[in-house]
Amino acid sequence: MTINAEDLLRSVLESFDRIDYIKPDEIPDIDLYMDQVTTFMDTHLSASKRYPDDKILTKTMINNYTKAGLMPPPEKKKYSKEHMLMLIFIYYFKNILSISDLQQVLHPLQEKYFSSDGDISLTDIYNEVFSLEKNAIADLAADFKEKFKQSQNTFQDAPAEDKELLQNFSMICMLSFDVFMKKMLIEKMIDM
Repeated sequence: MTINAEDLLRSVLESFDRIDYIKPDEIPDIDLYMDQVTTFMDTHLSASKRYPDDKILTKTMINNYTKAGLMPPPEKKKYSKEHMLMLIFIYYFKNILSISDLQQVLHPLQEKYFSSDGDISLTDIYNEVFSLEKNAIADLAADFKEKFKQSQNTFQDAPAEDKELLQNFSMICMLSFDVFMKKMLIEKMIDM
């Protein structure tokens, strides 16, 4: 089955419109038990699932993150709003950063802002970082359109039966290179 190039472009751009994040006021102000945490995350981040059966965060994952020091252990088996915010950061970072990189990135936040009464809270940090989301999505959509256009101009002399396959491969390569380079930049910043 082949997909029309314009349909693919439209589908991807429409999926950008569905990208959202958990707003801090959506996180309950009461502490939650593990099952409530996993249900909350699964419900609020379900739009980011690739397949319906995918799990956002499992009990095992959360326990491993705690053991790795990515967040403090729960108090009396209950997770606070700050725990939830840390888990959201972990969720977004876990596919591109190693555990040791996650430790380096999150440890200073945990030490200075987790359950802090200072001028800046973990909620403030979360709000500030995720306020950049809409602009980032708009920039990503524009970049995707440009890469898509470039990929459609590749392999112009390829046989008709191979052209779509090769153009899709070109697009995957461009997007992958972009992710690779950004991952290298993130690692450089962590290593500084």
